[in-house]
Amino acid sequence: MARLYADEQYPFPVVTYLRALGHDVLTVQEAGKAGLQIPDDEVLAFATSQGRAVLTLNRYDFKQLHLAQPDHAGIINCTDDRNWEAFANRVDAAILAEEPLEGKLVRVVRPAK
Repeated sequence: MARLYADEQYPFPVVTYLRALGHDVLTVQEAGKAGLQIPDDEVLAFATSQGRAVLTLNRYDFKQLHLAQPDHAGIINCTDDRNWEAFANRVDAAILAEEPLEGKLVRVVRPAK
């Protein structure tokens, strides 16, 4: 299972489901970095230093970071979905399909309605 770092806006219910699926997820809050307005490149650098792929809803900025700094532990860009369990299952499936995550930008999108 994957080692992940959920950025500040990532929905905690999804984190809970991912943990139940066996993933090791550290949140920005648990790392003591919440509310500090840490730039995205520093979020990515911290996650990489910890061997964790970033979980984010900030798709545009992290895509740009991936292009500029492809040497990272992985970035999982997600579209928000309030069906937390289904959201977590899509993330889990994407991780399993893409492991190892190092240097990859993985997109997880909610299904069209």
